[in-house]
Amino acid sequence: MSISTRGVVPVAPLPGGVGVSRLCVYDAVAPDGEIGGTPHLHLCCTEAYVVIAGSGLVQTLTLSGYRETRLHPGAVVWFAPGTIHRLVNNGGLEIIVLMQNSGLPEAGDAVLTLPPDLLADPATYAAAVALPDGGAPGADVTVAYARRDLAVRGFERLRAAALAGDLTPLREFHAAAIRLVRPHVDDWRQRWRSGAWRAADETGHQLDALARGEAPHLAEAQVYQMAEPRDRGRLGMCGLLDTYPVS
Repeated sequence: MSISTRGVVPVAPLPGGVGVSRLCVYDAVAPDGEIGGTPHLHLCCTEAYVVIAGSGLVQTLTLSGYRETRLHPGAVVWFAPGTIHRLVNNGGLEIIVLMQNSGLPEAGDAVLTLPPDLLADPATYAAAVALPDGGAPGADVTVAYARRDLAVRGFERLRAAALAGDLTPLREFHAAAIRLVRPHVDDWRQRWRSGAWRAADETGHQLDALARGEAPHLAEAQVYQMAEPRDRGRLGMCGLLDTYPVS
């Protein structure tokens, strides 16, 4: 048997149209004394964490309540759209992040829990969350910490109200998040159609062919590889990201 890397084919979408990144969670202290990332939610994407090193927890807030889930190597945690989540780093926390819809959570489907006045309109919000050079590797991380600290303050307000039995601020945050992302929905829909929807549709055609006793897709089998991340150390919401292309 011979092994060769010659004739490498172009990269195809990851299984199911998912996205993947490696995350080293921030190790700077937030205003509430916790060490870690920026609380935020996604509006149409489920996200999963596969813990590969270190320890910590993920704080989550939904209309069902506040929760803390411990993280340790080997743990897998995931949450549905609408879950406000915040990573807390208790030491060396590193995670493989799996994202629905071809990595859309890192490409727009995220709203940070900023104070209400900074959620008032898209321009105000965009200015508050902007990172130098879009967060490219080597950008000033203190700007990422500053926006995280704003989001932590907003998160503390939402959490305190929810724990006191008042869900009105959380519902108001949901409404503000919808207003902020609504102009981008058509672009998101295209990403979904070319990713997750296309993958599901292809599986349907394959099942139909197998039911007929056919499998023409087997003749098209290939091996794909991403030898290394596209970016290393990009500033993210929760830490430094090693990112991979989605296709």
